[in-house]
Amino acid sequence: MRHGVGYKKLNRTSEHRKALIKNMLNSLIKYEQITTTLPKAKVLKPQADKIITLGKKESLHNTKMLISKLQDTKSANKVRKTLSKRYASRKGGYTRIIKAGFRYGDKAPMAVIEFVDRDINAKKVDKKKKTTSNEKKEEKKLETT
Repeated sequence: MRHGVGYKKLNRTSEHRKALIKNMLNSLIKYEQITTTLPKAKVLKPQADKIITLGKKESLHNTKMLISKLQDTKSANKVRKTLSKRYASRKGGYTRIIKAGFRYGDKAPMAVIEFVDRDINAKKVDKKKKTTSNEKKEEKKLETT
């Protein structure tokens, strides 16, 4: 019998595991949907739910805890202002895991982890708008003159 069954170590050191979870949390908050391996998604789900629950309670201490855990003020502000309002009536279960087949290279099981009522436009945060060829020509003319 194994007492105190803990958590998945993901074959990493504790520092690497903490950094991995922090970075994945920030990406999940920013894009509201990410694709990763199934074990990583299963480790990330309870962490994300705890972060949302922490953001729902408005206090200075909880804000400092969010910034401490995420190491990013933009993500902490999004949790406090956007996500906590979206899930105000929900008691828990803010994220879902959807199995997404197997990775081509090594057949690792893949999964999509996303917020339940996610904003579809959040995936396009970093994408630049495509410029037409005419606009590019005009920009080059302005640069040369």
